[in-house]
Amino acid sequence: MNVERVESMPGATPLRWRIPAACLMLAGVTAACAPGDAPEAEAEIVSTSVLFTGATVIDGSGEASFVADVAVEGDRITFVGDAGAADLALRDTIPLDGLLLTPGFIDMHSHINVDEPYGLPAVEFLTQGITTGVIGVDGASSTDLAALYADLEASGVGKNLVSYIGHGSVRGVVMGMDNRAPTAGELDEMRALVRKGMEDGAFGLSSGLFYTPGYYAEADEVIELGRVAAEYPIGGEHAPVYDTHDRDLGASYQGVGYHNSIREAIHIGAESGLRTIFSHFNAQGAHLYGRATEGAAIIDSARAEGIEVAAAQHVYTSTMSSLRAYTIPRWAQSGGPEQMVRRFANPDTARILDVQTMEMLEIRGGPEKIVFADARPEFNGKTLADVATERDMPVPEAVREIMSESNPWVMNRDLYDVENTRYLATMPWMMTCTDGGTPDPGAEIVHPRVYGGFPKKIKDFVDRDGAIGLPFAIRSMSGLAADFLRLDDRGYIREGLVADIAIMDPERYTDRATYNDPHQLSEGVVHLLVNGRFAIRDDEVTGELAGRPLRRP
Repeated sequence: MNVERVESMPGATPLRWRIPAACLMLAGVTAACAPGDAPEAEAEIVSTSVLFTGATVIDGSGEASFVADVAVEGDRITFVGDAGAADLALRDTIPLDGLLLTPGFIDMHSHINVDEPYGLPAVEFLTQGITTGVIGVDGASSTDLAALYADLEASGVGKNLVSYIGHGSVRGVVMGMDNRAPTAGELDEMRALVRKGMEDGAFGLSSGLFYTPGYYAEADEVIELGRVAAEYPIGGEHAPVYDTHDRDLGASYQGVGYHNSIREAIHIGAESGLRTIFSHFNAQGAHLYGRATEGAAIIDSARAEGIEVAAAQHVYTSTMSSLRAYTIPRWAQSGGPEQMVRRFANPDTARILDVQTMEMLEIRGGPEKIVFADARPEFNGKTLADVATERDMPVPEAVREIMSESNPWVMNRDLYDVENTRYLATMPWMMTCTDGGTPDPGAEIVHPRVYGGFPKKIKDFVDRDGAIGLPFAIRSMSGLAADFLRLDDRGYIREGLVADIAIMDPERYTDRATYNDPHQLSEGVVHLLVNGRFAIRDDEVTGELAGRPLRRP
């Protein structure tokens, strides 16, 4: 990939990346620790003192690139400018001629598995240039963030973590999977759990109203809990966040509809006193191909009224969730897995599910579009249609048989339209995410987004299409996200900020993971600093667990 000068365009810079097809075949960075291997802790951490010289800097602001020297001492950026003119010398000097230096990227919707040792190194994320991930999304979080953060500080973790307190988890603790409104006492219990989460350092409230049990909540319930979160401003002055996987992105069975779902989420955030961000925002289903402009217009209208609303995206056309979410209507999930399985045994109920499961799958393109990402070999990589055929039974019956034993992960291929995704990438309020979960050991087929979401956005929409400029893309991955989260000490290349820094070779930076061969690390990140410590140095993952939980200031 060559760096060359081209004419400027809105949101662009004279610096533009070109990615020859041959670059896609280059090997990825060498990992000193494999994704499933937690490195041993080092006996001593030597404070960083390094001067990067001759870097092409894109600083996270969206402005054009510039050439500068950048110094890091300890965990801070201490100098940006001409080191020679300033007569500056540090212990280490690393020439960066031809390399690009940016802020470390912020993954606004991450499913890193921090409950298992194999998830802690976060190599899949680091090799994309990601230094911070937002967890506790989709309404699912720890309800004891203090304990989680203490564990992470003891064990170490590869990237920084920001968390929300999840509405679905809170509701699950208090009400289980009941499909009803809470009593006054139950609502108070949920308020207490949200309050605890905020006091433990959560940046706001997340919801997954597409999923159960969140789906069973009316908007007023979420607003009441959001108002508790709003009592804990970020930095003492900024409203916290309402992060939502909203109720219906377009493929929800018997849902409220794409447009109404967007309006409901904006209403919840505004009435709660929170700032709203839509998780992995897009329009789902062939019936909404080419219609993302309509959803974006609703957000733009709210912003014009002074309501702070934003979104994040990944650029793949496939989603990933559980088989239950895609094939079992919510009424049949009520009460939890045991009650659901008992319903399956009722012949009258089974006949209803025969119809409704197929109606749900029709919205998603049919059982041929549902691909198992479960680690078990009897499922992994097969379509739902394949599995039903192997079991010699109709698809709905196969679903019920599988769901009677487990709830496997699946992908829904081609649910998103690339034209919609490209259009949304041009929005000034659109951030970037992987929506990626740490792959389970032994799963050959997983969603490639966990390995390549960030470089793929640049490859597809900067280089290939020219839909956005490189500084605009980098801002969507860094400064814009830091601004929204009110992370005042990260997201930019500026003196005094924390040294979360990505240094990339523009001729090699690309994703390599595909749907058929997903376990391929992205390549081209030459150096990566997390809190001033090298997580990648000279193309090699160091094994440093340099990340930390970031509590709401």
